Amino acid sequence: MYNFYLKEAEEIIGIKFNEPKLLITALTHSSYANQHRDEEYNERFEFLGDAILQVCITEYLFLNFKEKSEGELTKIRSLIVCENSLYEIGKSLNLGYLLRMSKGEELTGGRERVSLIADAVEALIAAIYLDKGLEFAKDYIIGRFEDIIKRAINNDIILDYKTRLQEYLQKNGEISIVYELIKFEGPPHRRKFYTKLIIDNKEFTCGEGYSKKESEQNAAKAALKSLEEIDE
Repeated sequence: MYNFYLKEAEEIIGIKFNEPKLLITALTHSSYANQHRDEEYNERFEFLGDAILQVCITEYLFLNFKEKSEGELTKIRSLIVCENSLYEIGKSLNLGYLLRMSKGEELTGGRERVSLIADAVEALIAAIYLDKGLEFAKDYIIGRFEDIIKRAINNDIILDYKTRLQEYLQKNGEISIVYELIKFEGPPHRRKFYTKLIIDNKEFTCGEGYSKKESEQNAAKAALKSLEEIDE
């Protein structure tokens, strides 16, 4: 069973590890390790992976976009290296499926949780770095983030709709923006959340998703689309 899981994980991620235990650790959530005392979990890997990701993306932007100022590069990097883009990468790698977690964590929506999947991407980057070295990790990162990088450079990326909406609405002064959870439904392992967006005490849009955060982002996304259509 262990060997089958490892083989499947390596095939999905696209890397054959010299030290498979590194990959296993990167894909192990603390809730699983709490129930299996001999198992390591991925929180320390997240710490290392975050630093490696920052360095690799920073170097890539610095070397390839010499016409951009420090401020522009910083803003572009913030669009690339953020929880939402990590979640996007994690979903493309099906990390929610691969993660080892407790039944309790799984039943409360852990396999769809944005923060959990984003953290797993950082842990995976650390495992790749430890197993293959910096240059290999850099190539893997740039390859996986290629589309996100292009969209960020072209200012065609909206990974954090809530932040973008706040900037859009408050450019001429403070405006009240409230996200109100309306309801949730479905079984614990596949719970769906519905959120209402209220702007200046008026209901504006609604969003849904398989986490509270995702439903809020979708409500903000719908609001942005509506506001941009009005401006056209």
